[in-house]
Amino acid sequence: MTVEKMDPVEVFAAGEKGRGLRVTKEMSAGDVVFAEASFAAVVFDSLSLQVCHSCFRRQANPHRCAQCKFAYYCDRTCQRAAWDEHKQECSAIKKIGKAPNENVRASVFVLELVMISNDTSSCFSRPQINCNGFTLSDQRGLQAVGVGLFPNLCLVNHDCWPNCTVILNPGNQTALDASFHSKRRIELRALGKISEGEELTVSYVDFLNVSKDRQRLLKQQYYFDCKCEHCTSGIKDDLMTAVRDTDGHKPSADVVKAVTDFSLQALVKIEEARTKGNFHEVVKICRESLEKQDPVFGGTNLHLLRVLSTASEVLSFLQQFTEAAGYAQRMVDGYTKLYHPNNAQLGMAIMRAGVTHWHAGLIEAAHGLICSAYAILIITHGAHHPITKDLEVIRTQTEMELCLFKQNELVYRSMREAVLSDKPMMHAGEQIKTTS
Repeated sequence: MTVEKMDPVEVFAAGEKGRGLRVTKEMSAGDVVFAEASFAAVVFDSLSLQVCHSCFRRQANPHRCAQCKFAYYCDRTCQRAAWDEHKQECSAIKKIGKAPNENVRASVFVLELVMISNDTSSCFSRPQINCNGFTLSDQRGLQAVGVGLFPNLCLVNHDCWPNCTVILNPGNQTALDASFHSKRRIELRALGKISEGEELTVSYVDFLNVSKDRQRLLKQQYYFDCKCEHCTSGIKDDLMTAVRDTDGHKPSADVVKAVTDFSLQALVKIEEARTKGNFHEVVKICRESLEKQDPVFGGTNLHLLRVLSTASEVLSFLQQFTEAAGYAQRMVDGYTKLYHPNNAQLGMAIMRAGVTHWHAGLIEAAHGLICSAYAILIITHGAHHPITKDLEVIRTQTEMELCLFKQNELVYRSMREAVLSDKPMMHAGEQIKTTS
């Protein structure tokens, strides 16, 4: 498989990195450098009952394939769209009585396509699937639900501070006329200006790890030593390990080590309690951790940020929105100093923080966060992605609420209380009349 001629990219020799892709014309933030349908894609075994095997959207009540009883789809439209991919797998599963794991299924997809196309240059081995597979997220971008192989994307090399991001566009199978349907695909999008002839890069790992940890992860999973500027120079490592500085006084090395060790143990306990669904225990551990961390760690310390992230998420789930909003704001403040300004994960974190503030009734802060998230996600995801569309609806709603809040805060509070307490809207109307 090769890059399409109409795409503004070309393959070139990238020295020690092997081959790479570079642009043949200048690109701007938000531009789609190229889009590519998957060569093969499979849903993770653990989520095979909850995720559509065609578009990778999560579904509460998916439609099951009546023949193999393994594959699930949004509806018959998605099932028909996936039949060319699924029919061989369907027949094999019926014969052996069960589905193999995701790596085997991905390998079989590749072998089938290679045999059909007679293109052995496109063949991926199982280790190559592990190295070159791209994680596919659900329609909200909140959970990894599968893995896909994209031959052109595999040519894009890694950089911890990349100039591009990759998102999954699940496509659209809802139009009555099948000619308007669009396929599942990845989109490589520019995070900022990319000059003609500049190499395209994406990040294979989350940036929120100190450089030595990112290098270790990349070596373990992708078998190369990262020599990007941020790793070789340790850029932002000092922020990620920051300690509190109070009037020039910092905690001792022994105190920092003790709190760091405590934090690592606490994060393990948090994950165990979370896995068991014991969310009140998660909150209890988070509060205890923050009590020890706050006097010692700076606002960008990774251990602190991980606890803040979990605390805000779980408290939101428990509908304790005011406390969750406070933690979410601190998390966003730290993330903003660490991530690339157009990082998709930063945009998603700000969006979640905005929604938390909205539920807490902090409409001014909520709308500001929602607008900030939208400014990032319109670049990383584009205007037509489900996440961006949802965010646009929320942005419009918070803007309307903010206007009401500024006109008459008492009316806003009364209407919000009426909605939350499920009181008749007439009561809110009466409040409007008495305060106007």
